[in-house]
Amino acid sequence: MIKIGIITGSTRDSRVNIQVAEWVKSIAEQRTDAEFELVDIKDYNLPKFNEPIPAIMSQDYQAPEAKVWSKKIQELDGFVFVTPEYNKAITSGLKDAIDYLYVEWNHKAAGIVSYGSTLGVTAANNLRLILTVPKVATVGTQPALSLFTDFEEMTTFKPAPFHEETVQTMLNEVVAWSTALKTIRS
Repeated sequence: MIKIGIITGSTRDSRVNIQVAEWVKSIAEQRTDAEFELVDIKDYNLPKFNEPIPAIMSQDYQAPEAKVWSKKIQELDGFVFVTPEYNKAITSGLKDAIDYLYVEWNHKAAGIVSYGSTLGVTAANNLRLILTVPKVATVGTQPALSLFTDFEEMTTFKPAPFHEETVQTMLNEVVAWSTALKTIRS
């Protein structure tokens, strides 16, 4: 069975990101075609990316935290990134988490769930572009949530019911693509 990591995109103490990720996981756990795991980038305590050479050129990571992160991403077959939009982009914490690795991401699929004052659409597009370099195939369906209508006072996540169908459609695509891409990694 394939394993899909639901990756948080924020490390801020006041983040609402974990609420959204847990909601996605609760929907995913209704399925029997894959295993789903919440992967909180904050738990890995990755330092600011400052490696002497890019991950694409070396598997010798200087930061010990990156070795644990590498092992986690390597064992997953696909991903759902839950990203907020900060200044029309993804967070620096998520960008650093991606940059620490290269081959661990290769030939895997990902879905994106975004949120923000403008639904996080620009951040999601930013993330799609970033993921092309480590060869992650992103699916087309993208749940996009509003800070104004899907959160109470921008702090408590209360998604509109129709979003669940979009999440299921995205998960269908992530599972299908992850299953197919696993064959070329074997």
